[in-house]
Amino acid sequence: MLKKEWIKQGFIDEPVADGTDLKAEIRRLAKEKDAVILAHYYTIGDIQDIADFVGDSLALARKAAETNAKMMVMCGVHFMAETCKLLSPDKMVLCPDLNAGCSLADSCKAEDLKKYKEEHPGYQVISYVNTTAAVKALTDVVVTSGNAKKVVDQLPKDAKLIFGPDYNLGNYINEVTGRQMLLWNGGCHVHERFSVAKIVELKQQYPDAVVMAHLECKGPVLALADVKGSTATMLQFAQQSDKKQFIVATEAGILHEMQRTCPDKEFIPVPPEISEGLRVGEQGSGMSGLECSCNECQYMKMNSLLKIYNTLKYEWPSVEIDSKIAKDAVKPIERMLELS
Repeated sequence: MLKKEWIKQGFIDEPVADGTDLKAEIRRLAKEKDAVILAHYYTIGDIQDIADFVGDSLALARKAAETNAKMMVMCGVHFMAETCKLLSPDKMVLCPDLNAGCSLADSCKAEDLKKYKEEHPGYQVISYVNTTAAVKALTDVVVTSGNAKKVVDQLPKDAKLIFGPDYNLGNYINEVTGRQMLLWNGGCHVHERFSVAKIVELKQQYPDAVVMAHLECKGPVLALADVKGSTATMLQFAQQSDKKQFIVATEAGILHEMQRTCPDKEFIPVPPEISEGLRVGEQGSGMSGLECSCNECQYMKMNSLLKIYNTLKYEWPSVEIDSKIAKDAVKPIERMLELS
């Protein structure tokens, strides 16, 4: 039986015996319970190492929906677990910590978007996948950073469009498509704070390095980037490039997968504008020996091996979505899949 304090705090913090091999126990429980473990690129390296699938949010949800597993553990943030549930309504979706939110998703509340739509009749809403199910339910088509341009390009040129909640991504799509979409003023607290001055400094220090930046970054950061795109785009470019050094402006967790798949290459994380001089690896980015001031998402880092173990053991916390919201929220995702 779950303790009241666990339910109140949104995760289970029951300790395990000293010497417990959490990685082995997680894999044992996953096999025993027919569960698939999904890990976002921004979680700590130890979690990525024990996951069945590692990727960005929508790719993970789609991958999970393709499996025959009865249960899935979404190691990321809450809206990602919701997306998994939308695409796999008959499966149990577990979220190791219900408090693992998202500053970008939180920047657009459903009630605020509903009011904005009412103030702009005739407009279609394009919502970034980094949104709650309730916001998706008010949306006409969902996009990712990887397919946003492709989706927008297929909409009528005279269409009146609202894009949200990421202002930086919407502004970039406006620039490359020539659109004049109304932009929601939201943003990711990680990608908003990359230091332009530090990128300039790193470019001088590593003149042969390729600068890669996520499309959630501010315009001045993107202006300095050689490669602009989603997390998956940056990872693929690094894997296929003959270059040996890369300056990376996205959440530091991706460095683990970059280094794992490209062991002969060097990845230099861009620090935030204000930093405290972390060493990469101190909070589980999966690298060691490189001094930097990492830009990390504290919400992603709320996932831990102990929480994953406990959520599998107790099959809680699980994510549920109101049936009416779920019915409306899955439609813009299906439309996106049709267009992309």
